[in-house]
Amino acid sequence: MRWCLPANTAEPCNPSATSTASILTQSVFQQPASLASLSVKTESMTTTTSCVQDWFGPEFERLHPLLQHLHLHGGVLVGDVHIQVGRGLAGVLGRRLAHKMGIPIDQPHRHLRVVISHRAQQLHWARSFGTGAGSAKEVLSVFDAVGQHPSGYWVERTGAMHFKMTVDVIDGGWHWRALGASLHGLPLPISLLPRSRAYKHIENGAYRFEVAFVMPLLGPLFSYSGLLQQEDV
Repeated sequence: MRWCLPANTAEPCNPSATSTASILTQSVFQQPASLASLSVKTESMTTTTSCVQDWFGPEFERLHPLLQHLHLHGGVLVGDVHIQVGRGLAGVLGRRLAHKMGIPIDQPHRHLRVVISHRAQQLHWARSFGTGAGSAKEVLSVFDAVGQHPSGYWVERTGAMHFKMTVDVIDGGWHWRALGASLHGLPLPISLLPRSRAYKHIENGAYRFEVAFVMPLLGPLFSYSGLLQQEDV
């Protein structure tokens, strides 16, 4: 998934946050016109270990067993998602964000299919949002593992943008936490970027997730969430 970074609440809000968010939304959330050439073959998912297990080390055992299995062997998750967009200026930025991510927002509910796989020291999430018209919007996220928990981190690379993140295991769930970001190698002030809430955990044998973006002073920009089931492959 593509993630905005949370603002550092210890720093004062900057009145230029709105314009900065608009610029970053346009530059960061770019995606390929088609992911056909990047489609994941499910037969290549099965491994005895993965970059995720290697990165977590002993902490891997704290993840729910279903999340452990998903990140050892890969898998496909499917289900309906609920999409919400903010109001006013927040809604304008939220719609721009959704468009750049390739997520259709003309209806509050969409079908989502997520293929999770691993490549050496990379974690791949390939998401397909059904449009209800026989086509789908596709979004690919690639995360590079660096070091090992707790001092290690993950880097998502999007063009000239680099996002540095770690994972907190809370009640067996996976919660992303931002550590930093840079543009063309120059550090960005996190206080000017949208905050994010991104997690996944197990609920009655299914995968509950949420991705939400909030801009200080403006409020919620955009979010999508749902309960996914594992698909047999």
